Amino acid sequence: MSSYIDVAHPERHAPYLDIPDDVIEYLHYLDFVKLRSPRTVNGYYLDLRGFFRFMMQRWQRVADTTPPDEIKLTGITTADIAQITKRDIFDYLDHARNADNGPKARARKLSALKGFFHYMCTQVNKLTTNPTENISLGTPQKALPKYLTETEAVTLLSHIQSDFYTRDYCIITLFLNCGMRLAELVTINMGDFRDDTIRITGKGNKERLVYLNDACLDALQRYRKDRASLPNLVDKDALFISNRTGKRLSARRVEQIVARCLQSAGLSGRGFSPHKLRHTAATLMYQGGVDMLALKEILGHENVSTTQIYTHINREQLKKAVAASPLASQKYVEEKPSSPAADSEDEDTPDSTDSR
Repeated sequence: MSSYIDVAHPERHAPYLDIPDDVIEYLHYLDFVKLRSPRTVNGYYLDLRGFFRFMMQRWQRVADTTPPDEIKLTGITTADIAQITKRDIFDYLDHARNADNGPKARARKLSALKGFFHYMCTQVNKLTTNPTENISLGTPQKALPKYLTETEAVTLLSHIQSDFYTRDYCIITLFLNCGMRLAELVTINMGDFRDDTIRITGKGNKERLVYLNDACLDALQRYRKDRASLPNLVDKDALFISNRTGKRLSARRVEQIVARCLQSAGLSGRGFSPHKLRHTAATLMYQGGVDMLALKEILGHENVSTTQIYTHINREQLKKAVAASPLASQKYVEEKPSSPAADSEDEDTPDSTDSR
């Protein structure tokens, strides 16, 4: 069964068959009530499935050597879940750390558990005690986002290698100028454009309008002309489609397109990806003087605190500016022995006017 699921569209994904009933109900709650995106729901599914696999071994219902995929979870009842303690949560997080999960991954797993147990206690009242209450891992240290410099971005646009040049050039241009997410780009439809704006559907199905600059408008015009001439157009609403199948491009296919363009530009092997192109757009806009609140709206961040990571980039620039001083490499000068005359000048002698 595919691990990627979308409960809003069961005809496109297999149903939940390998997790406890209470977890299934919680994921439906996330989808239909909280309106979380399919990607978010899937993340919670994977993290909660991993936790209950750990609990099955902890309860000694399966051997420690049982492969994770062979651990059956459908027999776990509400009564079983009610027996989970704070110690179980701590031990699971320690297990996750020993399995080479970094601080961000462990924080995400804890967040999934907190959400589930909060739902069980407050939304459906199936539990009276929340074992995740008051558990905190602290705030994971945020690393500076990786991004292309302006020169590297221009180089990338100048080295598009593709069998559908105008489409792939347009994809890279939108990433670098609009700062959209990969999932946002692949879901763009032809009807999402109006004059010089594009309607983007972001996390939590929240919509925002982003203005298109001249580079984007020009790239879109050229691509749309070639798109209209395709003989096998299947997904007529989708903006970015495959010239071979006529269907909407998948997120994986766009990742491959970006990787190929980075390689042809000599920028591969440095950790760049579609999300790093989003960071590039945000960084270049911030460096160009875009206001933080405006940048928050462009990127679709819910809180400005998320956007503020780009202020650290500016601090890095200030650090580099100081380091660029011609005196930055000046070596320490050893103190020279002072002359007797200089020593006499430093003596604390009484003033002549006070010697009377």
